[in-house]
Amino acid sequence: MTHLQPNWITEGLIDFEYKKYLLLAYLKEVNRNFDQHRLYPFLSDLLAHYNNLITIKQNKTFVSRQFPRQISRIDLENFTIEYERMIVDDSCMEEVEAILDYAIPRMYQSLMEGRELYHDVEQHLQIYPVGIVSLNPETGFMMLVLPHTRDTKVYRYQITVFESSDEQYRGIRTDFIGEYRQSFTNTLEAIKLQVINQLKAAGNPAAYAVEATASYPLQETLLPVARRSLVRYLCTHHPNTMG
Repeated sequence: MTHLQPNWITEGLIDFEYKKYLLLAYLKEVNRNFDQHRLYPFLSDLLAHYNNLITIKQNKTFVSRQFPRQISRIDLENFTIEYERMIVDDSCMEEVEAILDYAIPRMYQSLMEGRELYHDVEQHLQIYPVGIVSLNPETGFMMLVLPHTRDTKVYRYQITVFESSDEQYRGIRTDFIGEYRQSFTNTLEAIKLQVINQLKAAGNPAAYAVEATASYPLQETLLPVARRSLVRYLCTHHPNTMG
């Protein structure tokens, strides 16, 4: 993947044509992967860059902090180094502004294409409980049913909660257990029992099928969207038990 450094706007040569070249090469790679229905890590990386550009655009003080520093004094007795920020002249800031004005709408357009693909994948997923519904949906098994083959990849999942400065977020951790083939006799309920016996799991662990009705790349698209969709499903259907 063609990468952009987090501070690509202010690192290296501050030149509109050069930064335009870097940006277009990056977006070409991102859009090529979107065209091949590969969402991750391209969508999350693009979103991080876009949010960074918006922050820089809205806060010019933040821009000056992004520029490199140079050593002003070395104290050999105390083993310390003092730095000062390099002076940023008006013409340099104007160049940064031009780069931002060029980059933001183009990144936004690519983000919308990625979001459209994400929603398309979501619409081809069906989620439902397997067997008796557990009283503890925060941990259990995610059974990802692949289209056409009926192969079922089973993952152990754990819902995680983490906090930002202003609100809580829920994530999910998954660990691959194995792949099983569905049949007339080997139903999802039967596969769930196999997994329980295989892992010697106690009680009635939660199990949810995430059934895909269209084909997408597994690691780059289907699995990450299935994970996020399961979190949303659990928060919607079990709001009182999700912490």
